[in-house]
Amino acid sequence: MFRIKMINRIADIGLQEMKDGSFEFVENDPDCEGILVRSADMHSQDFSSQLLAVARAGAGVNNIPIDTLTEKGVVVFNTPGANANGVKELAIAALILSCRKIVEGAQWAQGLSGDVPELVEKGKGQFVGPEILGKKLGVVGLGAIGVILANAAVALGMEVVGYDPGISVEAAWGLSSQVKRARTLEGLVAESDFISIHVPVLPQTKNFFNAKLFSVAKRGLRLINLSRGGLVVEKDLLDAIASGVVERYVCDFPEAGLIGKDKILLIPHLGASTLEAEDNCAVMACRQLASYLKTGSILNSVNFPACELDLSHSDFRITIMNRNVPGMIGKITAVLAESSVNIKEMINKNKGDVAYNIIDAESEISDADIAKIQAIDGVIRVRKIKA
Repeated sequence: MFRIKMINRIADIGLQEMKDGSFEFVENDPDCEGILVRSADMHSQDFSSQLLAVARAGAGVNNIPIDTLTEKGVVVFNTPGANANGVKELAIAALILSCRKIVEGAQWAQGLSGDVPELVEKGKGQFVGPEILGKKLGVVGLGAIGVILANAAVALGMEVVGYDPGISVEAAWGLSSQVKRARTLEGLVAESDFISIHVPVLPQTKNFFNAKLFSVAKRGLRLINLSRGGLVVEKDLLDAIASGVVERYVCDFPEAGLIGKDKILLIPHLGASTLEAEDNCAVMACRQLASYLKTGSILNSVNFPACELDLSHSDFRITIMNRNVPGMIGKITAVLAESSVNIKEMINKNKGDVAYNIIDAESEISDADIAKIQAIDGVIRVRKIKA
């Protein structure tokens, strides 16, 4: 039985995916095999050698020490696309809120007294703003969220231009033919009335929206950031607002330096805060974690390659994580050959500096052979899967 620790509350509909008797939910077991997490910061935690996988019920994984867990042979899962519609809907709301001063108007109306209808007619002019129809939206990042936002904006009558040099084939198939391609980020920024950012915080994207980009932005830009605060340089943003380059900034990640600032609307991290998104993320995270622990198959991992092999036709399976260097497969299969173990089926995938192998054999692989494989220089972790 696999022991699973929940660091945050996970929707019960997701936990139902792990109620087949193979899993036990624990609170403080340091030797658990799996962890379910949402937004809790795990960077200061210690991890047992028993830990096999961490599943994040959400897309962003900056709260998880990816490099540390990769070195330990721990698979980290996320749930891309599970909360996409919730974020898309908030992005559409953000586009409108960045124009119409609805929040300010509602706050003003709450304080009215006396002849309210007359006061409303006299005061409503201060909240006038433009419509989004016919305006140009630049979408930076065409993943699960960016694609459906771009398509929705087209349906709302906006001109849409997208930028993503790493767009996947699947995302490209789902993108409306009316979305135009920006060849450079600078080109998108220069022509957009609105920009919505949908990229993760990575070394190459951290602080990428800075003074250099603001210097080429179309004056009066309305900037939407529902991804992460670390993508936009705070000082450069405030300077851009002060100079009139940025007319409005809507952000789902409040920081102390932005609170109370003019032309900034802060939302308390509500992008995925819908009942549907929480359920979708929980189900997806639990399914992926359960599948990996029981079969060794990997789907939607941020640190190891996708690698799936049907377990129904094999009783003898091992999985191997190793450095992605030449000669590893030969060394691994040589150990099995020495013991006359015939490989029935094998799959090998790599992702960056690491590789992952699933090997199904026609006979049981001994603990001694597993130890020999584990001792090969470059092998990170070996697991025997019990069918």
